[in-house]
Amino acid sequence: MKVAIATVQVPFLSGGAELHAASLRRELTLRGIEADIVPIPFKWYPPSRLLDMMLMARLVDLSEVNGRKIDRVITLKFPAYYLEHECKIGWILHQHRQAYDLFETQFGDLHHDAEGRAVAAEIRKWDERFLPEHQALFANSKTVRDRLQRFNRISSEVLYHPPSGAEQYRCADFESFILAPGRLDAMKRQLLAVEAMRSLPRGVRLVLIGPDAGSYGAQVKALAQALGPDRIVLRGIVSEPEKIDLYARCLAVYNGVYDEDYGYVTLEAFLAGKPVITHPDAGGPLEFVRDDENGFVVAPEGAAIAAAIARLADRPALARELGAAGRRLLDELGINWDTVIARLMA
Repeated sequence: MKVAIATVQVPFLSGGAELHAASLRRELTLRGIEADIVPIPFKWYPPSRLLDMMLMARLVDLSEVNGRKIDRVITLKFPAYYLEHECKIGWILHQHRQAYDLFETQFGDLHHDAEGRAVAAEIRKWDERFLPEHQALFANSKTVRDRLQRFNRISSEVLYHPPSGAEQYRCADFESFILAPGRLDAMKRQLLAVEAMRSLPRGVRLVLIGPDAGSYGAQVKALAQALGPDRIVLRGIVSEPEKIDLYARCLAVYNGVYDEDYGYVTLEAFLAGKPVITHPDAGGPLEFVRDDENGFVVAPEGAAIAAAIARLADRPALARELGAAGRRLLDELGINWDTVIARLMA
């Protein structure tokens, strides 16, 4: 059987979505299924360019290749899920959020003028017309499922998956540093965690890992430098073994995202037996983080984050207890690739 994984990629950029597609291809291949990733180059500006991307996706022909039929297409992202195929399965990572939940927020970019608003309306129209073409439609989280239902009245089934290399995560110690993974971005809100460090004892550090992202990254770096390298450690992009080692040794993980779709950070933390500090508007992490049971859900304010970190710094045994509860939750949920592949290929 030949399976095409249809997605999009911004040239020269790679992140969670690319890891997701690569993991899916690997897991299909391990089960004797011939699979490949078909990425569509993606550009979102100016707004009218999105219409070109949508049409390009619709015109992609994955019916066969070299005279051999492609038996199934699994679509992952906007606008790749617009392509036509007789057996099209959707596993939606997210829609184009600027046309939905980010519309008219500080994170949106389509509500500023008439052109952008018209493009957003067209995206909603296409989603409501073409998403129901899928023979089965899955969402990678309850957050994504609920958006599909709320904005488009389209039903889907939640299908969780483990992060890449899930079996490698481990718990080694509870050293006095908080790990904050992810690119430096306004929607990741690392500045809040950096601010929190002002009121914490000097023995507690914050370690940030992930790529820079423009002006927000510059703000984070400036404040980090002002506080000093003994308080804030900026590691940038680290190798996979380094990342796993940091998870294994940290006291807890800060995941300050705003309304994230799913995100691997929470699962990676729990796999490493570490508690997670997040916020009431975090989205995907709230499907796993339970306040005072396996982490803390606190207001998105430096003082609230600092208070949560102080509790753990004062009682490392509490961090161990909460982290173990997070690991048990993942075991109870049974998030594994066998289940994922069985559902996608049913």
